[in-house]
Amino acid sequence: MWYFAWALGMPLACSMAIMNAMWLEMRSDDARRRNESDL
Repeated sequence: MWYFAWALGMPLACSMAIMNAMWLEMRSDDARRRNESDL
């Protein structure tokens, strides 16, 4: 039965990692735009 946890957990963990990377990229783009507009 442990393989059900792997089958459900691994895609969930990968999805969370991808969402986290997208969120960090969005935040860095916003910070870069904010810094460029201050100049």
